[in-house]
Amino acid sequence: MSAAAVEPGTQLPDLPLPPISRATLALFAGASGDHNPIHIDLDFARAAGQDDVFAHGMLSMAYLGRLLTDLVPVGAIRSYTVRFAAITPVHAEVTCRGTVASVETVDGERRARLQLEARLADGTVTVRGEAVVAVQQ
Repeated sequence: MSAAAVEPGTQLPDLPLPPISRATLALFAGASGDHNPIHIDLDFARAAGQDDVFAHGMLSMAYLGRLLTDLVPVGAIRSYTVRFAAITPVHAEVTCRGTVASVETVDGERRARLQLEARLADGTVTVRGEAVVAVQQ
Protein backbone atom coordinates (compact mmCIF):
# COMPACT_ATOMS: atom_id res chain seq x y z
CA MET A 1 0.00 0.00 0.00
CA SER A 2 1.72 3.16 -1.13
CA ALA A 3 1.62 6.24 1.04
CA ALA A 4 0.30 8.33 -1.85
CA ALA A 5 -2.85 6.17 -2.03
CA VAL A 6 -3.56 6.32 1.69
CA GLU A 7 -5.81 9.17 2.73
CA PRO A 8 -8.97 9.15 4.85
CA GLY A 9 -11.90 7.96 2.77
CA THR A 10 -9.79 5.88 0.39
CA GLN A 11 -11.58 2.64 -0.50
CA LEU A 12 -9.42 -0.47 -0.40
CA PRO A 13 -9.69 -2.93 -3.30
CA ASP A 14 -12.52 -5.41 -2.69
CA LEU A 15 -11.70 -9.06 -2.09
CA PRO A 16 -14.54 -11.11 -3.61
CA LEU A 17 -14.52 -14.74 -2.51
CA PRO A 18 -15.97 -17.88 -4.05
CA PRO A 19 -19.19 -19.19 -2.48
CA ILE A 20 -18.70 -20.85 0.92
CA SER A 21 -18.93 -24.58 0.20
CA ARG A 22 -19.33 -27.52 2.55
CA ALA A 23 -15.84 -28.57 1.50
CA THR A 24 -14.49 -25.15 2.55
CA LEU A 25 -16.11 -25.58 5.97
CA ALA A 26 -14.71 -29.10 6.39
CA LEU A 27 -11.22 -27.98 5.37
CA PHE A 28 -11.35 -24.97 7.69
CA ALA A 29 -12.51 -27.20 10.56
CA GLY A 30 -9.48 -29.40 10.01
CA ALA A 31 -7.05 -26.51 9.62
CA SER A 32 -8.35 -24.54 12.60
CA GLY A 33 -9.16 -27.42 14.93
CA ASP A 34 -12.70 -26.04 15.31
CA HIS A 35 -14.82 -29.13 14.71
CA ASN A 36 -18.05 -27.69 16.13
CA PRO A 37 -20.70 -29.77 14.35
CA ILE A 38 -22.89 -26.71 13.75
CA HIS A 39 -20.46 -25.89 10.92
CA ILE A 40 -20.23 -29.32 9.27
CA ASP A 41 -23.17 -31.54 10.29
CA LEU A 42 -26.51 -30.69 8.69
CA ASP A 43 -28.53 -32.80 11.14
CA PHE A 44 -26.85 -31.14 14.11
CA ALA A 45 -27.45 -27.67 12.64
CA ARG A 46 -31.13 -28.43 12.07
CA ALA A 47 -31.50 -29.83 15.60
CA ALA A 48 -30.06 -26.51 16.81
CA GLY A 49 -32.77 -24.59 14.93
CA GLN A 50 -30.74 -23.63 11.86
CA ASP A 51 -31.77 -24.32 8.27
CA ASP A 52 -28.28 -25.51 7.38
CA VAL A 53 -24.67 -25.38 8.54
CA PHE A 54 -22.93 -22.02 8.50
CA ALA A 55 -19.38 -20.74 8.30
CA HIS A 56 -17.05 -20.38 11.25
CA GLY A 57 -16.77 -16.76 12.33
CA MET A 58 -13.01 -17.18 12.33
CA LEU A 59 -13.14 -18.10 8.63
CA SER A 60 -14.57 -14.67 7.86
CA MET A 61 -11.96 -13.11 10.14
CA ALA A 62 -9.28 -14.99 8.19
CA TYR A 63 -10.69 -13.66 4.91
CA LEU A 64 -10.51 -10.10 6.25
CA GLY A 65 -6.94 -10.86 7.31
CA ARG A 66 -6.23 -11.89 3.73
CA LEU A 67 -7.56 -8.54 2.54
CA LEU A 68 -4.98 -6.92 4.84
CA THR A 69 -2.06 -9.10 3.77
CA ASP A 70 -2.91 -8.51 0.11
CA LEU A 71 -2.26 -4.81 0.86
CA VAL A 72 0.62 -4.79 3.33
CA PRO A 73 3.22 -7.25 4.62
CA VAL A 74 2.22 -9.09 7.81
CA GLY A 75 4.93 -7.17 9.67
CA ALA A 76 3.15 -3.88 8.90
CA ILE A 77 -0.02 -4.86 10.77
CA ARG A 78 -0.03 -3.11 14.15
CA SER A 79 -3.47 -4.25 15.33
CA TYR A 80 -6.45 -6.17 14.02
CA THR A 81 -9.80 -6.72 15.73
CA VAL A 82 -13.24 -7.87 14.61
CA ARG A 83 -16.83 -8.16 15.85
CA PHE A 84 -19.08 -10.89 14.52
CA ALA A 85 -22.39 -9.39 13.43
CA ALA A 86 -24.30 -12.12 11.57
CA ILE A 87 -24.09 -15.72 10.41
CA THR A 88 -22.45 -16.53 7.07
CA PRO A 89 -24.60 -19.27 5.51
CA VAL A 90 -23.19 -22.14 3.46
CA HIS A 91 -23.13 -21.18 -0.25
CA ALA A 92 -22.95 -17.45 0.61
CA GLU A 93 -20.83 -15.19 -1.54
CA VAL A 94 -18.71 -12.95 0.67
CA THR A 95 -16.85 -9.80 -0.31
CA CYS A 96 -14.32 -8.25 2.03
CA ARG A 97 -14.05 -4.46 1.92
CA GLY A 98 -12.23 -1.69 3.66
CA THR A 99 -11.89 2.04 3.94
CA VAL A 100 -9.11 4.22 5.32
CA ALA A 101 -10.68 5.90 8.36
CA SER A 102 -7.68 7.99 9.42
CA VAL A 103 -3.95 8.43 8.96
CA GLU A 104 -1.58 9.52 11.70
CA THR A 105 2.05 9.43 12.65
CA VAL A 106 2.91 7.44 15.77
CA ASP A 107 6.51 7.25 17.02
CA GLY A 108 7.69 8.50 13.64
CA GLU A 109 5.73 5.85 11.74
CA ARG A 110 2.87 6.71 9.37
CA ARG A 111 -0.11 4.51 10.20
CA ALA A 112 -3.53 4.05 8.63
CA ARG A 113 -6.59 3.01 10.64
CA LEU A 114 -8.79 0.86 8.43
CA GLN A 115 -12.47 0.03 8.82
CA LEU A 116 -13.14 -3.45 7.45
CA GLU A 117 -16.18 -5.59 6.76
CA ALA A 118 -17.23 -8.92 5.30
CA ARG A 119 -20.49 -8.48 3.41
CA LEU A 120 -22.84 -10.99 1.79
CA ALA A 121 -24.27 -10.49 -1.70
CA ASP A 122 -27.60 -9.37 -0.15
CA GLY A 123 -25.82 -6.58 1.76
CA THR A 124 -25.72 -8.28 5.17
CA VAL A 125 -22.53 -7.41 7.04
CA THR A 126 -21.35 -10.52 8.87
CA VAL A 127 -18.10 -9.20 10.35
CA ARG A 128 -16.94 -5.67 11.13
CA GLY A 129 -13.31 -5.05 11.86
CA GLU A 130 -10.63 -2.49 12.37
CA ALA A 131 -6.92 -2.64 11.67
CA VAL A 132 -4.00 -0.31 12.05
CA VAL A 133 -1.22 -0.76 9.50
CA ALA A 134 2.12 0.93 8.94
CA VAL A 135 2.24 2.72 5.61
CA GLN A 136 5.42 3.12 3.63
CA GLN A 137 6.60 6.70 3.39
